This record gives sequence, structure tokens and C-alpha cells, in this order.
Amino acid sequence: MSSMTSQVVLQTLFWISAAFIVYTYLGYPLLLRILANRAPRREGVFNQHSSVPLDGALDEPEAVIIIVAYNEAARIQSKIDSCLAQDYPPSRLRVLIVSDGSTDEMVNIIRAMGDPRVAVLPFTERRGKAACLNDAVASVDEPVIVMNDARQMLHPQAVRNLARHFGDSQVGAVSGELVFRLDDASAFGEGVDAYWRYEKAIRRLEGRIDSVVGVTGAIYALRRSLYQPIPPETVLDDVLIPMNVVMQGSRVLFESDAIAYDRPSQDVASEKRRKVRTLAGNFQLMTAHPKVLDPRVNRLFLQFISHKSARLIAPFAMMVALISCALLAPSSAFYLLLLVAQLVIYAMPAIGQLWPGVARTFPVRVVSAFVALNWFVVLGLYEFLTNRNLHVWRTR
Repeated sequence: MSSMTSQVVLQTLFWISAAFIVYTYLGYPLLLRILANRAPRREGVFNQHSSVPLDGALDEPEAVIIIVAYNEAARIQSKIDSCLAQDYPPSRLRVLIVSDGSTDEMVNIIRAMGDPRVAVLPFTERRGKAACLNDAVASVDEPVIVMNDARQMLHPQAVRNLARHFGDSQVGAVSGELVFRLDDASAFGEGVDAYWRYEKAIRRLEGRIDSVVGVTGAIYALRRSLYQPIPPETVLDDVLIPMNVVMQGSRVLFESDAIAYDRPSQDVASEKRRKVRTLAGNFQLMTAHPKVLDPRVNRLFLQFISHKSARLIAPFAMMVALISCALLAPSSAFYLLLLVAQLVIYAMPAIGQLWPGVARTFPVRVVSAFVALNWFVVLGLYEFLTNRNLHVWRTR
């Protein structure tokens, strides 16, 4: 290959990679904004004229909060209190705790409460969240199921703001919103919060156009009649379950007023433990369920590819852009400048570590989170290829 040809190949690789990265993180949100502005405003709209009430109640259907938990004795009482404090008719809401092989006192604590609104479904062996969800949903009769995690506390209006949407017969599931408490948050935690706010903005726009691609695992609700059992090895139940709802012809909304509270990871190691498993689950989802990549059956094909798949490819596009730029730099001042710019971006996490005074500046904390999250994609791919027990791996 001649020097001229190799230069053209490297330039082509660089610009394709750069365009892909720009589309993934900037172009797709911009496209959503354009499409959302042209679409009918349906987010948050509760149309009583076209609604099909559930169980005789327009905005207060019978609902059950399902929580799959493992060894949560230390906080299960406060979690249940948060659920029972919902501004919702007590006779129309109950709580089901599913113990995934817990070995602490969690099950005994729940039973000792003696509250008829709280039930426990104990399993002696750890099987993973997906298997527990299948059994839990099969055991309940309520038309609306609210999925929740043990860690997050709920806003008193959370269930009400989810349930009111099911008066619309087109709505099959509703995602709530996870809000991070930032008191005493580290610079990295603030960066993670900024990335999460960016993610929520995308979901909000997707919901305005049609449906969100995935829901907030910490809090979401769906019609029990639309629940399809998921494979026991599933990691991303909060993506596969709503995608199954979409493929049955229903919509999945995003409700920003159905809030669960949490705290962001305070350091890279903590976020790594949580995020690597999630990203490995994305690889698992697309290989185990290729239907999500088939535009003939998935009407959210463009959203899924742009929102989920592209982010799994982006870190490798970043590598290609960096390497091709490095090879072009010796013969081009322009590509040398681009190379320096990339190196500065990738050095920002180290800059924040070396000079804590600049760690909280907006560019450093956001870029540090961005670089870390993309590196976790690479680690997630490795985890997917090497770990056959992703579904029971805990992040804590």
C-alpha cells in the first residue's frame, strides 16, 4: 500500500469514527429534539375520553410494589415504610418482598411486622433477579405492578404518578425518575449525576415521540397482563421487560414526577462495580434477543440502535480515532492538533486526581465521568465474554 493510499485510509477511519462518536452523544439527542418538537405532545397527558379504566378505577388501580432483595436486613424496614407512606389508597396498594436466597434476618423482620399489606416470598437459593421476578409476577393478581429496588427511597407521590397513566389503554409501562442526592457528593459523583441528567433528557424525548427504550430500574410500573416471563439469566430486566411491552404494541412513557432517591457513586471503583455488570448485560441482551435489532419487529429500532448499541461501539470508535490520528500526526499539523486535543480529554481524570482544586470544575468532572463510563464498556464486554453467572453477580 502506497504512502498516499495509507494516508487516505487513516483519514477515512478517523472521520468515520469521529462522526460516529459525535452522532452517538450529540447527534442522536439533537435528532430526538427535532422529532419531539414535531410530534404531538403526549408526555404526561392523561386523556380520560379515550381511556380504558383498570379495575374500575381511573387513576388509582390496584397495584403491588415488587422488590427483589438479597440480605437487606439493615434497610428493609425503612424501605417498606417508604412504600407504605405512598399517597395512595391503602386498600389498593400492597408490597411484596422477594428474598433471593437471603441468609440474614431480612425475611424474619418482614414477617415480624405483621402488616397485611406486606408479604414476603422467600427462596432458599440465589437464582438472580429475573427468576425471582417471574415467580413474583405469577403470584400476584393486581393489574398494575410497580418494580422497585431495596436501596432507593420513594417520593410519596411516586406510585400515584405512575399509576395514573394506565387509564390510557395505549400505555403498557411507565418509567419513573431516579434523582441523586448530591449532599456531600464527590467531584466524580457530580460528574455521574450530570451524565444521568443527560440520560434522563434523552428518555424524556423518546417518550414524547413514542416510547423510551429502557426504564429506570429503580422505579417503573407496567400492566401485569403485558408481562412476559424473561430468561432466568437476564441481567437487564429493566430493558428487556419494557421492550417486550413495546413489541406487543403498547407505549412506554417516562414520568419525571415518579421519583426514587439515591446517591451517586462517589468514586470510580464504586461506579465500576455497578456499571460494568449493566454494560455486560447490554451485550447479553443483544446476543440473546436479536429481535431488538430487527426493524421488522421492533418499531423502536432506530432508538435502540442509537441509544443502546451505539454506546457499546463508541469506545472502540474512540480508540480508532486516537490511533489513526496518532499515525497521521507526524505528517500533518492539523491531525497533530487533533491528537493533542484527544490526549488532553483522556488526561482529565488524571488531572483531577493530581490537582483536586480543578476536579470540581464542570469540564473535568463531566469528562472524567465520560471517560470512565466508556472504559467500563470495554470491561463490560470482557465481563460478558468471561462471566457465565452475570445474573447473580451483585454490585455491592
